[in-house]
Amino acid sequence: MSTDGFVSGNVYDKYRTKNPLFRVLMGRFLVSCRELMAEAQPESVLEVGCGPGDLAESLFGSSPKAPFYVGSDLSLLEARGARVSAPHRSFLAASAYRLPVADGAFDCVLACEVFEHLEEPEAALAEVARVARRYLLLSVPWEPVWRLLNVARGSYLKDFGNTPGHLQHFSRPAIRRLVARRFEVVAERRPFPWTMLLARQRT
Repeated sequence: MSTDGFVSGNVYDKYRTKNPLFRVLMGRFLVSCRELMAEAQPESVLEVGCGPGDLAESLFGSSPKAPFYVGSDLSLLEARGARVSAPHRSFLAASAYRLPVADGAFDCVLACEVFEHLEEPEAALAEVARVARRYLLLSVPWEPVWRLLNVARGSYLKDFGNTPGHLQHFSRPAIRRLVARRFEVVAERRPFPWTMLLARQRT
């Protein structure tokens, strides 16, 4: 279902899965995300597409050194659920295209597994650039490898391995080109099967 230019897809709880292979993959994903977050050293973070807040919990936990954090999600239901499960953090319902925060309000914008669901990724990138004071930390599935893996495991065959809800299919050069329109890419991690970029505001 399309809502405000975002198309949701299948819901897989990758943070609580008992699948041993996916647990290993997610572990590597989180290590890469922590490394890039440590490089950015933000004092404030806005997460776009935060869902129930699982990524923030995995990255920051209850550390007293955690940056000031606000999570945003298009789904009011997700934002409400996140507030219940993590009452020590702030969450709001908002579109990636219209974030209700001031220009340059956050040191870093975090957008993991979001841009592949957007009908207009360039418009969302422009909005992210407006609110990010310094950095963008972004991840997307690595295509076409992501779809090939789905085919190999017999999933979504009638859609040639495309995960439901994925509107954009970013190769590594393609996501770098998109991000480079607004930011300078300063670091890249490749936790299989994702691409993860840390990009800095142009001066």
